[in-house]
Amino acid sequence: MTSHRDISATPRRQPGEPHRLDLADSSVLRHLWELQRAAYAVEAELIGFDGIPPLHETLQELCGCTESFLGVSDEIGLAGAVSWTRLHDGALDICRLVVHPRAHRRGIATALLNSLDVMEPADVTLVSTGTANQPALALYRKRGFTPTSRRQIAPGVTVTLLERKTDDSPDRLPIQKS
Repeated sequence: MTSHRDISATPRRQPGEPHRLDLADSSVLRHLWELQRAAYAVEAELIGFDGIPPLHETLQELCGCTESFLGVSDEIGLAGAVSWTRLHDGALDICRLVVHPRAHRRGIATALLNSLDVMEPADVTLVSTGTANQPALALYRKRGFTPTSRRQIAPGVTVTLLERKTDDSPDRLPIQKS
């Protein structure tokens, strides 16, 4: 049995490459469900609101969602994931971006978003996050997203909607297709 002390004493390796997640695989589904519960618990604390829908989602609800998923694993297991849908107008809608608390500040969110940019190029990309979730807002702003509106989801709690248009991001590196 490995103790938490043993894990923290182990040198941290870089996370693996992002890969598609198959939610039909019950093991993958359970690991994703556990990951998002851990990640959204952190966001719930940051924004002062625990009514975030994926925090309370069942395995069956997650399995039935129509989103596509990429994941990144580290030495312990699934460490991060991003999901998206393509809207009717061609815009890419990022639905979830979750990183396990044990893996914060290791570049996992950036790696996932970089892979998503390459795999699913879009003229317009949309995302939303809790307005009080400053780390997420900083990440999205750094990637060329600009806030477009705020929506109140509960008394005193708002979500910021952000958008990135490829021509609005002169500092972004061009996406290279292989």
